[in-house]
Amino acid sequence: MRVPILKQGDYVIASIQSALTDDDLIQLRDDLAAHVGKYRSKGVIVDVTVLDVMDSFATRTVRDLAQMVRLRGARTVIVGIQPEVAFAMVQLGLELGSVATALDLEEALALLRYEGQ
Repeated sequence: MRVPILKQGDYVIASIQSALTDDDLIQLRDDLAAHVGKYRSKGVIVDVTVLDVMDSFATRTVRDLAQMVRLRGARTVIVGIQPEVAFAMVQLGLELGSVATALDLEEALALLRYEGQ
């Protein structure tokens, strides 16, 4: 299932609508890296609000996505990590590394605008 990716000014926003397979996550990573180049985006926002699980593969793929996007000149912000998901990630020792997180889309946009100054 392809994740819809929207262009909003200097940013692209991917809003995950349902649980993703490993192949879906890889496709999302590749699609976002391509969109950054195509639109010369300064930032990427990935909304994971609907996810009730982030396993080690999903966490690693998000980290890789952020690194790929950074190498293409943009920043990544992950939004909407649910409290239960955050708790499970901590218990399992899963980390997003230096990937920025925000509570919602509005906070993510503000963060990207602030970092872009």
